[in-house]
Amino acid sequence: MATRTIEVGNISRVEGEGALELEIRDGAVARAALRIFEPPRLFEAFLRGRSFEELPDIVARICGICPVAYQMSAVHAVENAFGTVVDGPLRALRRLMYCGEWIESHALHVAMLHAPDFLGFPDMIAMAREHGEPVRIALELKRAGNGLLRLLGGREIHPVSVRPGGFHCIPTRAALSAFEPTLVRAVDAAQALLRWVAKFELPALERDYEFVALRHPDEYPFNEGRIVSSGGLDIDISAFESVFDERQVPHSTALQATMSGHGAYLVGPLARYALNHDRLPHHVQELAREAGLGPVCRNPFQSIVVRAVEIVYACDEALRIVREWREPALAAVPLTPRARTGFGCTEAPRGICWHRYDFADDGRIALARIVPPTSQNQSSIEADLAAVASGMLDAPEDALRARCEQAIRNYDPCISCATHFLRLTVRRT
Repeated sequence: MATRTIEVGNISRVEGEGALELEIRDGAVARAALRIFEPPRLFEAFLRGRSFEELPDIVARICGICPVAYQMSAVHAVENAFGTVVDGPLRALRRLMYCGEWIESHALHVAMLHAPDFLGFPDMIAMAREHGEPVRIALELKRAGNGLLRLLGGREIHPVSVRPGGFHCIPTRAALSAFEPTLVRAVDAAQALLRWVAKFELPALERDYEFVALRHPDEYPFNEGRIVSSGGLDIDISAFESVFDERQVPHSTALQATMSGHGAYLVGPLARYALNHDRLPHHVQELAREAGLGPVCRNPFQSIVVRAVEIVYACDEALRIVREWREPALAAVPLTPRARTGFGCTEAPRGICWHRYDFADDGRIALARIVPPTSQNQSSIEADLAAVASGMLDAPEDALRARCEQAIRNYDPCISCATHFLRLTVRRT
């Protein structure tokens, strides 16, 4: 049987620039490669020598969609190194800010980037002609999430208020109370969006993932927890490098992460949901059940429904925090720099975002390492592509190409996040 090569030159409706190459040989998938050609941005290298105080503003630029994830992982790493604990109202504000990021990021992906795949439209604009109300609801949710980021961070994109120890400036009790009606409407909107996506006809595919996520003793995870897996892993975030490794592959400017002895693993909504289903409030668990989800979902195409469940949770959690929050005496707690290594790991919308920094006595960064969610998921994306293609070998090429693109969008990959580092070898003669 002849060899067929199917290529997607530029994957649409994802953040960043990437392509797909699928090779079918002798009736089987011989190779599935997610080719990332976005230029590497070398963030770890130019963090060296910078002060810990500059860290949140620099790492926020890794991503315009999920800057809070990078800021929060960074400030947690600083506080871990310097022996500082941020709790009480300041911790609650950080959790509230993360709610805003999840709401705006998930709403963008669910309705505008991914839903057209399930409904047979080329893009959100075409889809809105027949599904105008769900699109309006999603835009309302995105405005609510952006509003939280603006209120807490000073602006919607690349917030400027986050600092190690807390915030440069915090909202007043009155300002948060004034935002409460927006969140009340967002809760209803999120439930309506979930009911809409629950009706989508989903392709049948079950994958035996190794789920990896944070797990907290009391909460559905945002900022804190231990790294756990469905295979029994349970480690402190400082032990990440003893279990997970990144490697460079020839077809990508981004590294690919694997788990020692296990290979590919999955981070993100499906993993969070499977490993923390019992941490969701009972009414959110019930809404998930009504949407057709069990406690564990192994169909990657169900990720759109799980994301909608997480929007409901984030809106509920944001409303709870706003109603209970009381102003602290200070916007930040003091820190004393010291020569230590600090670790931070939080749950970005797309999965765990792990940071390590080695600090000098004066608080300057001697070494930085950042492992974003998309680099951790790349091996799983390629395995999904092989599984999808294997079940569609006799399908027309256009149908196979479209389904593979849809499988990539299951991950809501942030490609430019994943290209922040690259091992570079220069040979001169």
